[in-house]
Amino acid sequence: MLSRWMSGSSRNLDREYNCTVRLLDDSEYTCTIQRDAKGQYLFDLLCHHLNLLEKDYFGIRFVDPDKQRHWLEFTKSVVKQMRAQPPFTMCFRVKFYPTDPAALKEEITRYLVFLQIKRDLYHGRLLCKTSDAALLAAYILQAEIGDYDPGKHPEGYSSKFQFFPKHSEKLERKIAEIHKSELSGQTPATSELNFLRKAQTLETYGVDPHPCKDVSGNAAFLAFTPFGFVVLQGNKRVHFIKWNEVTKMKFEGKTFYLYEKKIVLTYFAPTPEACKHLWKCGIENQAFYKLEKSSQVRTVSSSNLFFKGSRFRYSGRVAKEVMESSAKIKREPPEIHRAGLVPSRSCPSITHGPRLSSVPRTRRRAVHISIMEGLESLRDSAHSTPVRSASHGDAFVPPGRGGRAESSERVAVIADESYSPADSVLPTPVAEHSLELMLLSRQLNGAPCSIEEEKESEAGTPSAAEAEELGELRALCLGASGRGGTRAEQVNKFVLSVLRLLLVTVGLLFVLLLLLIVLTESDLDTAFFRDIRQTPEFEQFHYQYFCPLRRWFACKVRAVVSLLIDT
Repeated sequence: MLSRWMSGSSRNLDREYNCTVRLLDDSEYTCTIQRDAKGQYLFDLLCHHLNLLEKDYFGIRFVDPDKQRHWLEFTKSVVKQMRAQPPFTMCFRVKFYPTDPAALKEEITRYLVFLQIKRDLYHGRLLCKTSDAALLAAYILQAEIGDYDPGKHPEGYSSKFQFFPKHSEKLERKIAEIHKSELSGQTPATSELNFLRKAQTLETYGVDPHPCKDVSGNAAFLAFTPFGFVVLQGNKRVHFIKWNEVTKMKFEGKTFYLYEKKIVLTYFAPTPEACKHLWKCGIENQAFYKLEKSSQVRTVSSSNLFFKGSRFRYSGRVAKEVMESSAKIKREPPEIHRAGLVPSRSCPSITHGPRLSSVPRTRRRAVHISIMEGLESLRDSAHSTPVRSASHGDAFVPPGRGGRAESSERVAVIADESYSPADSVLPTPVAEHSLELMLLSRQLNGAPCSIEEEKESEAGTPSAAEAEELGELRALCLGASGRGGTRAEQVNKFVLSVLRLLLVTVGLLFVLLLLLIVLTESDLDTAFFRDIRQTPEFEQFHYQYFCPLRRWFACKVRAVVSLLIDT
């Protein structure tokens, strides 16, 4: 029986699992791993495949069966972390944005960061004024199709490429104008470098927003950037705390606390799992950007009252060590296989639909839906953005704030001033549920949305890769519907904390009493214990309780020992 169990365990350990990792250029890397393979093994396979040495900025993201996103921990087994049935689907993404991406040593690293920021721009996580958006898009054009050529690039050629969730004719003309007149002669590497330098100056560079609520029940988005902790609320940044000013982060249930030198910020995540993910991201980002050496990293507790909570330790190198290590790289620059920007008509990964301004008003709403459905072939979700009237005026209106008829006559474009992080919660891949995402976004912006309506939008079931993006929006919808329970949750947590305090206090008193009895009954000869032994109460306790209990315990021990000897 023992040999059969051992052989079964051996076969289980030798079992191989298929893993598919979606890369930043939307290609896929497939491999097999054994059951006990650590996350570091899979990550090293990926970096070897990409010929990447400056790998500390990157990570592998996945979503669990409960639709919660996670970063793969390199010190733990991949299979145990996934919790889903194989084959496993994951994504290779930038985890720690470089403080100065232009200072990266190798061109291959800069190219991968360029792909990530281009993805952020498309999904609305990197928002900017129209002038900055046009320049960034022109850099992308120059990097991926080269110099302007009248023979290859007819009038309106920039409209055939998708740089943002939605944009106007005016913005398209501005992109083409910059590409024609200002960027001629720039190589792909130079254009990517200029793109990184411009993106790094924007306020939302490196933002990966986590949906939360503040103590008043208002929606907020927390993010960790290379420069500090950011809170985005409404259309503006309401808090920015530098990493050296953050003294502590902890969570309890769905509540996240961030301690600054003078204030404590409290926010509520949609689920306890989302709150723990937020806390772990904060711990890792603070360690990476703030510390001088990885030897300074300490295990952190989520710090609930008296020992309850999670413990976590960042296991990688810190930013300063990574920069020092990069400076020592000496090799021939690896060859970069750039995926050129292909017009949407010939490339299914980039979808281009008709502009609303060229369609009669009676059909604009139907065309808007068809655009959302057309975006289902994109590798990443297309989020709604603040919208501009079809006349390209200067007034911007956040989505969902106008009437139904009014919204049907507007065209979504990149924001000039307002930032609406609610439109850009999700960073990773999807394929076929853009209409469902649109319905979820409507609820986030105040419009009704039901689970039945979501189900009717698509008959299929989302795959593991699609679940990553749908999960966050769904969690936010559920979280937004529970604002009334915030106060009750706080009261329940306070009562639980008080009960926990009482239990721990009683336990400590009991342990101290036992320790006092043991010391008093011992042969320890001090004035304090001699005085206690001479009291009538101690003598009564000694002869009536302690001695009989000691004899009973000794008898039981002898019986057990003799039984063991006989057997």
